[in-house]
Amino acid sequence: MKKTTFALCFCNRGFMPGELILDARREIAQAVENAGFSWIAMDERATRYGGVETRDEGRLYAKWLAEHRGEFDGVIFSMPIFADENGAFEALRDAGVPILLQAYPDEIGKMDFAHRRDAYCGKFSVTDVFTQCRIPFTVMKPHVVHPLSTAFRANLEEFAAICRVAGGMKRFSVGCIGARTTAFKTTRFDEIALQKYDITVESFDLSELVHKVQKRGADDAVKAKIERLRAYTNCSLVPQDRMETLAKISCTIDDYIAEYHLDALSLRCWNEMETILRVCPCVLLSELNDRGVPASCEIDLCSALTMRAMQLASGKPTAVLDWNNNYGDDPDKVILFHCGPVAQSLMAAKGTVTAHKMFEKGDPGSGWGSNEGRIAAFPMTFSNCQTKDGRLVVYASEGEFTDDRIEDGFFGCGGVAKIPALQDKLVRLARGGFKHHTSVGVGHMKSVLREAFTTYLGYDWTDIDA
Repeated sequence: MKKTTFALCFCNRGFMPGELILDARREIAQAVENAGFSWIAMDERATRYGGVETRDEGRLYAKWLAEHRGEFDGVIFSMPIFADENGAFEALRDAGVPILLQAYPDEIGKMDFAHRRDAYCGKFSVTDVFTQCRIPFTVMKPHVVHPLSTAFRANLEEFAAICRVAGGMKRFSVGCIGARTTAFKTTRFDEIALQKYDITVESFDLSELVHKVQKRGADDAVKAKIERLRAYTNCSLVPQDRMETLAKISCTIDDYIAEYHLDALSLRCWNEMETILRVCPCVLLSELNDRGVPASCEIDLCSALTMRAMQLASGKPTAVLDWNNNYGDDPDKVILFHCGPVAQSLMAAKGTVTAHKMFEKGDPGSGWGSNEGRIAAFPMTFSNCQTKDGRLVVYASEGEFTDDRIEDGFFGCGGVAKIPALQDKLVRLARGGFKHHTSVGVGHMKSVLREAFTTYLGYDWTDIDA
């Protein structure tokens, strides 16, 4: 991912000690750089100390911001002193990106007029007016925080993730390769509703993909893809002709991604590929996920959306999994599973590509491509969404994958997840009409997703942790 860049904005207030802004400019810039991000700021000579106080100064900053559109992912509005809400309003009303409000703390022993900031109070003057004027903004704990503190470092990292999700979920395209399997009404979605949220669905008939694969020769791209797959996971069991077919499918999907600028995709994975092409595309989805293209199976396009959001937040691969099995008598543990589309980097060890046991049972030799293995132990977030009455409705919660063993006879790629109050959450998911799939990402990021989804993207939130 490209380095997140923040536009810096500083408040002013004529009767307050404005020279404190100079320290703020230096400290905020240092904090951003220390956290590994970039920044841009209006010249400090443009106004008194480069701060924003009056409406005219706010408009000057807004003009500067517009001139640098596309160079920043979010705005940090720093309040080293009490803010003037009129200048702040003019400066940021058209920012078009997430805005983090940061206010400096006062220090005991420096409460005289030359040093007292009153930013604790001034922060409310900005949040009040921004709320009145419907300017979306982000506030975090603690209410006041010094830029060079560890608390603000954590704020910056979370805000950067919010910016990535809020920006990356706008005007992106997701490919839908194949029609929904008739048996899976659970994966239905409203394409027009998604377009309202700037999500464009590009739909392709599966027969076209099959035709492209069947007429494609073993060109250089296919040969390179075979080598890529063999290096990616253990393909030693796969017959050579099936390896070639898998590579052709992968190259064809790559062509779709390149031609239509797809940011994510969902694939009809059964049973035409198995009956016609004699392969199962699980390992191809696994490889796509591992190289940063969220790819869901079973035409579960909604899962691809939350997979993308979590990948943007964490910078790591995501996966779509079934709520599949209880784990003994433990009410807070569940086996999350899918046949083999899990990214290799999320697995405990290198997988092995096998013949898919479900297809092998009734049609031997038809299902080569399931990347079997076990999911590694890591803290995780799980999330999914649905379209309902023209709205996009989403949930997210947190848990962890454990290193609990799943017996060898369990096929596919699964892992044991421990989720606090799991039984209550399952009831809420069922009552909310959510599907048998959930998507998972590395790390705890519920707060990031909720802020990006509700404050900046306008999604409806279902709280299953209530």
